[in-house]
Amino acid sequence: MGDELDGILISSSEPDFEARFATLQEKKAPAGRFAGYDSEGSRQVLGIIREVAEEGDDREYENSDAAVKGFTKEFDDAELRPDEFQIPREELKKAHEGIDPALLSSVRKAIDNVREYQTTIFVGNRRQPGIRYTPIKRIGICVPGAAAPMPSTVIMTAVPALVAGVKPEDIVVVSPPRYKPGGNAKGTIHPVTLAVCYELEIDNVYRIGGAQAIAALACEKGTVPKVDKIVGPGNQWVQTAKKMVSQDYVGIDSIAGPSEVLIIASDKANPAWVAADMLSQAEHGLDSKAVVATDSETAAREILDELKRQLDGLSRADEARKSLLEFGAIVALKDMKAVVDFANDFAAEHLEIQCGVQSAEVAEQIENAGAIFIGDYTPVAVGDYWAGPSHTLPTEMRAKFSSALTSNDFVKSISIIEYNKQELAASAEDIIRLAETEGLYAHARSIRVRQER
Repeated sequence: MGDELDGILISSSEPDFEARFATLQEKKAPAGRFAGYDSEGSRQVLGIIREVAEEGDDREYENSDAAVKGFTKEFDDAELRPDEFQIPREELKKAHEGIDPALLSSVRKAIDNVREYQTTIFVGNRRQPGIRYTPIKRIGICVPGAAAPMPSTVIMTAVPALVAGVKPEDIVVVSPPRYKPGGNAKGTIHPVTLAVCYELEIDNVYRIGGAQAIAALACEKGTVPKVDKIVGPGNQWVQTAKKMVSQDYVGIDSIAGPSEVLIIASDKANPAWVAADMLSQAEHGLDSKAVVATDSETAAREILDELKRQLDGLSRADEARKSLLEFGAIVALKDMKAVVDFANDFAAEHLEIQCGVQSAEVAEQIENAGAIFIGDYTPVAVGDYWAGPSHTLPTEMRAKFSSALTSNDFVKSISIIEYNKQELAASAEDIIRLAETEGLYAHARSIRVRQER
């Protein structure tokens, strides 16, 4: 008896390959997730931003805090007063004291790994003439928490900021209040996430999420402090809100979500491992994307068989199956060149390469990816939790022009120019000539007047 997952296998040997492959290509584009500014979803996000920023002509809420409160009730089913948005420091401390000691040890090791890597690549450690790097003053961090708690995101975003010189008191964390201990109608943030914030000495933690949290961070209208840059992953609502507020209010890192993985697998790959890695993305839910590209039809079918087998034992099997049916694929192409070309066009957030001893060679041919995971023993989870690079990465083909979040994203550069009298005199005629060519005679005069003394 067939399985509906059979439909995710797309083989170049099939007569309808071109049509099915074209359909997959359409799903890669950002419009496949959230249509443009005229879509219903985008209009809804814009309406939320306007309510929170108090910009609407016919506002439903009397002020920003009331809007955030209302949207939190509507979308997260949590009844919160504005004075309850921020998590008290005592609650952060209590969560830290209650964390399993073994888990706290792992958290601290992960923090050390990220700090070491981010310090090594930080441009501010290399003094160069003519430029000065200064930390961005205040940072907002989005920590997902709707589908599952993600304390690792605090590590992967806050530690790079701290390395760059952002002070803990200038970091603001927002996360949806989906954790409801004992049926608490108010809701809060998962205690492990709170414990990680406390470990990093971050006290500005707010139990709000979604587009309303992005708007609150951007507009300086209510209880939540305004920030200068917003970073972190999230669903299409969060990322659309980030994109909208970045035009006028704040900077952002990139459009980082929903999650996706592309796995390049040859006939040397272990089908069980490839299937497990697909499921590690698919379990994020319907918005996630897990795709395999291979030059071996045999490998493709073996991976599909493993996928079916492992899916049955997954705790989040329903979410993973829906994700695979909507956005998943196993594509068998004619050769590895076609696979690499597909990967470079796909520009995946996470790109795994499982091609045995050829993995590093294939990796050298990749030009577009948020992060590359080379070899059989480097699943995405190594990067998500441990290795050092941030797991906040550009998605939906944006790796063609955007990069992974690093410590360098939390500084801005200031050009430093200083000439003495002799240096200006040596260049004066050239500067004057260029200025007068553009018809900017006052520019030229500002040079000439210094030569007349």
